Amino acid sequence: MASPFFFIKKKDGKLRPVQDYRLLNKGTIPNKYPLPLIGELIDQIKDAKYFTKMDIRWGYNNIRIKEGDKWKAAFWMKYGLFEPTVMFFGLCNSPATFQAFMNEIFHDLIREGHVILVTEKVLKILRENHLMLKPTKCTFEAPEVDYLGLIVGNGQVRMDPKKVEAITEWPVPTNKKGIQQFLGFC
Repeated sequence: MASPFFFIKKKDGKLRPVQDYRLLNKGTIPNKYPLPLIGELIDQIKDAKYFTKMDIRWGYNNIRIKEGDKWKAAFWMKYGLFEPTVMFFGLCNSPATFQAFMNEIFHDLIREGHVILVTEKVLKILRENHLMLKPTKCTFEAPEVDYLGLIVGNGQVRMDPKKVEAITEWPVPTNKKGIQQFLGFC
């Protein structure tokens, strides 16, 4: 079984390669590794004076697929059948696997309960693990930061005004599919 491969356009106009892993995911045993709860994370950081947000370039693609398992994530396109060597977005276990990796490499900082400025330590750990940041998606020592669709800073948490505007400007749904699209966006 191989998954289809195609491209979608990103916000910046560039193309993102995508594999449709829905069929594969149906037969995959879910990785139950716990992901952080957004509410708890925001409660931990909302009163900070400064915020640093870092985005790891190529995210999931930094995780190698175990030898012998590559065939499971195979995808096809007009040029043939390919077996990826790295994890892709869309595989149902990618988030849990990536979170486990982050927890492993940052275990000392997490164990110490760091929610304070540790930029130098974080950058050192990223460098030691050959992980690159995407500068356009990073914020350093800012009084507030956009975080998962919310603006966090000055002890407050509020909705991103752009998200609120998108909801208020959304056309009134007229059918079941329109309602599903609206609820999926919200």
